[in-house]
Amino acid sequence: MVEEREESPWKDALKRRWYRFSSNPLSLVGLAITIITIFLAIFGEYIVPYPSHGGLYHNYDAKFIQPFTNWKYPLGTDSMGRDVLTRTILGFRYSIRMAVVVLSLVVPSGVVVGLVAGYHKGTWIDTLLMRISDIFIAVPPLVLALSITAMLEPEPFYAMMAVSLMWWPWYARITYNNVSSISNEEFVRSAEIMGDSKIHIMFSEILPNCTGPILTKMTLDAGWVIIIGASLSFVGLGAQPPTPDLGTMVSGGSDYLPHHWQVSIFPAMAISFIILGFNLLGDGIQDAFEESGGGS
Repeated sequence: MVEEREESPWKDALKRRWYRFSSNPLSLVGLAITIITIFLAIFGEYIVPYPSHGGLYHNYDAKFIQPFTNWKYPLGTDSMGRDVLTRTILGFRYSIRMAVVVLSLVVPSGVVVGLVAGYHKGTWIDTLLMRISDIFIAVPPLVLALSITAMLEPEPFYAMMAVSLMWWPWYARITYNNVSSISNEEFVRSAEIMGDSKIHIMFSEILPNCTGPILTKMTLDAGWVIIIGASLSFVGLGAQPPTPDLGTMVSGGSDYLPHHWQVSIFPAMAISFIILGFNLLGDGIQDAFEESGGGS
């Protein structure tokens, strides 16, 4: 009976948040778009009509077929006769991989820094960690990413590392702000009186109450990371041809505008589709957690 009583608040909170989330049609649209995006990123290579068109394949007899004029190439073809639909779907994988890798690096590192600094607020630990993060925050994100990738090789790996380097301080800041207010709560003081270790208090007592803002920022940031990744590819500092990266395809197709617009426009629409999904999903999550101030 005790175990059931302990679990019920979590279940009730989850039900309330899901109800608030599902009551917003735009949130459900964002969830649906995000699910489609992830599905295409994972399984796209198995469902595209021409898997070989993701690389150096060429068929100049079929180049620049206009969209909606040939059932074999519904979205048309590019300058090498490659199917635009195939390459656009394959491009989802590179965009999502960028977001997953970057967020997997910046969220844990930023959260830990903010958690430690917030719990030790007013000490030299707080001052040192947050001043370091402030230095990174002061630099415009895209400028820093462009500078780093320009000095290194134009590869997706370096692009992801550059974006990660300038993104973690934002998670440190948002975690720090939440921890600073939560640290004075009664349940934290009780844990300290009971002799619980600082690590236990930070990760078991405080961190779960910061999940709302962190999860919301992760979802919204996924779209921004994809935008920056596409921007780096657009200027030649990210994925390189013939990789079917959406930013690279937009850049490569810009030479053929306006007559062969399909080469750029459909990849650009795919980027907008992905970002729209994450933004709507993030807004829905934010609204769901606002019911109780963003905690657990």
